[in-house]
Amino acid sequence: MLPETPKRLDAIAPFYVMNLLARARELESQGHDVIHLEIGEPDFKTPDPVVEAGIQAMRDGNMGYTAANGIPELRQAIARFYHQTQSVTVDPNRIFITTGASGALQLAMLACLDNDDALLLTEPGYPCNRHIAEALGLATQVVDLDAKGAYLPTIDQLSARANHHTKALLLASPGNPTGSVIPTALMQEVSDLCADNHWHLIMDEIYSSLVFGGQQAKTVLSVNPGAWVVQSFSKYFQMTGWRLGWLVVPEGYEAVVSKLAQNLFLSAPTVAQYAAVAAFEPGVMDTLEQRRRLLASRRDFLVAGLESIGFPVVAAPDGAFYLYVDVSAYTDDSLAFCTEMLEQAHVAVAPGLDFGGVDARTTVRFAYTQEVDQLSVALTRMGDFIQKWSQK
Repeated sequence: MLPETPKRLDAIAPFYVMNLLARARELESQGHDVIHLEIGEPDFKTPDPVVEAGIQAMRDGNMGYTAANGIPELRQAIARFYHQTQSVTVDPNRIFITTGASGALQLAMLACLDNDDALLLTEPGYPCNRHIAEALGLATQVVDLDAKGAYLPTIDQLSARANHHTKALLLASPGNPTGSVIPTALMQEVSDLCADNHWHLIMDEIYSSLVFGGQQAKTVLSVNPGAWVVQSFSKYFQMTGWRLGWLVVPEGYEAVVSKLAQNLFLSAPTVAQYAAVAAFEPGVMDTLEQRRRLLASRRDFLVAGLESIGFPVVAAPDGAFYLYVDVSAYTDDSLAFCTEMLEQAHVAVAPGLDFGGVDARTTVRFAYTQEVDQLSVALTRMGDFIQKWSQK
């Protein structure tokens, strides 16, 4: 018999898509061809110059611990990136290199929230954001969003859900699973709300460079230099397994975050840091932009294909690499629906149940991280699956 686990873990639900991924791997081991549209991982390999920079770092013996906030070369490169792409000036001393975006989020939460404080956040959203807060023993206050509001919060919704325990607001732009981008005007309103209530504003911007159709995801720093910004090298920079992210901290919080980082993980992976410096070289940036445009073409192809087989896209997919789809015509159990589609059609997608919100049981997320020919095969398989499902 296992010992009793801490009660704070009771509220943490499984990440269902990972169970579906495990089952998909089992099916593949049995010889089945599974098309993976379930996990948020780019199918592109890390650009060669980044890999070579990592190899060179190992050859040069750059394998020891770094300062808790990361190597100066990388922090300076990120600061230049903000200036070049967003016309925003960020002091490199406010940039902390972390073990992925999850490490950045943990540092931000611990630096600005106490045990009796509450974190305000929206759903549907990346489930681990709430789970991390709950694992840290923090209370969470969830604002449920829906398609009628384009999965964007209103000031009234945020204000109504908050109370005297609220000390921070966490938002994402572009969002996961919806791809919704927060307009600059709304960003300003949200920033003003936080200032009026003395809340910290934590912004998840890990997909901010993956925007399409002439849209631009402005960093929150353009309207609020005192916000916390969580970023990652996993998505746009295609460095998922390198486990690297960064956190922009408000001025004055550098010492607090440094103390936390020293105690929690000493420093981010050293080789990954030296490799990431090369991610900002002009040639690599050109490659990343070419791949972003390729993702846009995949998005357009899949939107049309999904709607043709009866899967309407319910959120404007302006950013990230996801489509959020309404399956209410077929089911009110998104997990069972995704499980059955995997077993019968060998197409893996993520159930809305993972992401929360009022329509969690009738939505599904597709990641268009496959080439168009694979997306075409997936559409054919899903079309056949829907015909059989509807005849039950």
